[in-house]
Amino acid sequence: MHALDLRNHGQSPWSDDVGYEAMAGDVLGYLDSQNISRAAIIGHSMGGKVAMAAALHRPDRIERMLVADIAPVQYPSAFGPYIKAMRSLDLSAIKRRSEAGELLEQAVPDPGIRAFLVQNLGSGPSGFAWRINLAALDIGMPAIQGFPEQLLDGQFDGPTLFLGGKKSDYIRSEHRAVIKRNFPQARVAYIPGAGHWLHAEKPDAFTRNATAFLAA
Repeated sequence: MHALDLRNHGQSPWSDDVGYEAMAGDVLGYLDSQNISRAAIIGHSMGGKVAMAAALHRPDRIERMLVADIAPVQYPSAFGPYIKAMRSLDLSAIKRRSEAGELLEQAVPDPGIRAFLVQNLGSGPSGFAWRINLAALDIGMPAIQGFPEQLLDGQFDGPTLFLGGKKSDYIRSEHRAVIKRNFPQARVAYIPGAGHWLHAEKPDAFTRNATAFLAA
């Protein structure tokens, strides 16, 4: 199993280009670097759109695909206000991640999302710093919210599972026609009691679904 940090995240390089075609190119380039001719891929949210872009661009490289709680459609900006709030923090005055969470409480009232966001804080000799390129993500948010229209002319005919959270509204009934058009073998399923962060909220159920799909 290979777990990748996408560009502008974690230990991967930063770039001003946050488009899905560029990020899909990173994934396909990684497969080349590891001499992996075909792979099963899993992606959640933005990572799910990266997975879809890779599968539509190079369907011959993808064996099967699990997309977690996202569809190839335009979404309203949910993370734009969070990014602006994160950029406004004075990290030099923060001694613990919990302090950053407290400062974000007004802009990010959901404690689960706050906990997720502050995981992106890394500490070093000079104090805390963000391990994500907030400036590029802020500017590139319109591209991240959408999906490249030019890729919607393609198809991926391999086994595909769109796995959503039952309490989430990211995979809606009106999205199924778009999903089926580009991923004709796709099956849509939901995890009861889970929201958008289904793999974190219901890890056992997510793992069962993913393992069964990958083993089929």
